[in-house]
Amino acid sequence: MRSLPILANLDASSDELARLQGRVGDAKGSYAFISLGCPKNLVDSEQMLGLLHKDGYNLVQDPEKSDFVVINTCGFIDNARKESFEAIDQMLELKRQGKIRGVIVTGCLAERQQEKLLEARPEIDGMVGVFGRDDITTIVQRFMDGLDEQRTVFKPAPIRALADNFRLQVTPQHFAYMKISEGCDRLCTFCAIPKMRGKHASKPIEGIIEEAKKLADNGVRELIVVAQDTTFYGIDLYGRARLFELLEQLDAVEGLDWIRLMYFYPMYIDDQLVHTMANAKKILPYVDMPLQHINDTMLKRMARRVTRDKTHELVTKLREGIPDLVMRTTMITGFPGETDEQFDELEAFVAEMHFERLGVFTYSIEPDTPAAKLTDHLPERIKKERRNRLMAVQQQNAFAWCEGRIGTRMDVLIDKPVDEAKNIWIGRSYADAPDVDAAVFVTGETDKPLRAGDLVDCEIVSSKNYDLVAAAVGTVR
Repeated sequence: MRSLPILANLDASSDELARLQGRVGDAKGSYAFISLGCPKNLVDSEQMLGLLHKDGYNLVQDPEKSDFVVINTCGFIDNARKESFEAIDQMLELKRQGKIRGVIVTGCLAERQQEKLLEARPEIDGMVGVFGRDDITTIVQRFMDGLDEQRTVFKPAPIRALADNFRLQVTPQHFAYMKISEGCDRLCTFCAIPKMRGKHASKPIEGIIEEAKKLADNGVRELIVVAQDTTFYGIDLYGRARLFELLEQLDAVEGLDWIRLMYFYPMYIDDQLVHTMANAKKILPYVDMPLQHINDTMLKRMARRVTRDKTHELVTKLREGIPDLVMRTTMITGFPGETDEQFDELEAFVAEMHFERLGVFTYSIEPDTPAAKLTDHLPERIKKERRNRLMAVQQQNAFAWCEGRIGTRMDVLIDKPVDEAKNIWIGRSYADAPDVDAAVFVTGETDKPLRAGDLVDCEIVSSKNYDLVAAAVGTVR
């Protein structure tokens, strides 16, 4: 069993971690935290960290130096569930060895399995569902007081999205994720997210802007907008999609330099939204829009509510309306019933569209989803073969895009130095979201020493597979 990093996915700098862990000796107790899953889950982790910090608990890096461990789990697909179970089992083993007192499980896996998880692992000391996250301190206090009853908090999905008022940011100081809504009204047949996260619920615009201003005041330069379905924003709250209005107000927030848009669903993308994205000062020409497939039969079986023609038209509209657009998407191979011809159509579409960024998932059976009940499931071998074929096509697209950048100039946001290397830094261009995309390796002389969070003008001098190599040529800002 591999060793899971504590504070998994929590990338705060050493200085920031020192601040987070710097509570004085009157702390109620100490805890370690493991955060798994997507950026939306990370925001939930930050909210729970903030509440625990506010309530007097001290965050530590090493679980063996803690009273208890909180594991914010993912339950999305089989591999994510396996990782969550592995983390839980590792921490329960530490408890059996007497190295920690307790294990608290939160997040999507807890929400999805609820009492089944406690029955399978009765040594868990407390569980908090997705919508009970703001009661994390109640469960922790009961555990610390030695109370065995009422070990769980599961609440129904709220009508309005929960506010993230107490977030303790643990990403590097210069970028942060911001949820604008929760849940999803889509009923894609392969997806269990609505069962875990409930129906779509938007945050009010004024609350989002307040949160963005606070993040900017704390040093955030890149704001990454996330949701289960970003383009649906506002329909439940205002009766119509209001993403473009939200983006106009975000674009005016002082202190932000980049605004990155993730998790677009290919609906509700109208001319006004495209115009706003193209003409804003801070919104990057970058769109993350999972498409999943292109064949009409497959799209219908997936209940995607889009067609090949509409998808092609939308991608064309975005390309024509937003200069220098970089598109990221994901596809699924081996969905039940996918024929050779339907996969060939998908492969040809990826070759034609030249997506700069693309990920591929092999279909996995998700319990309690409509797709799990379909017949004609495909062998894993075929799913993987098709994934590999699709990634081979995408590799050509991505490599060609990188080669086309050589000789151009791009702003690069510096993330961190390269370990044990002198004057080499890892950064990202507008084309690169954290963790899921490529990187830019930066060297060269600047008017002042580089540090994480700097924006620097660079000339792209070469490419290495999916990554770029750049020389800093401009001033650091």
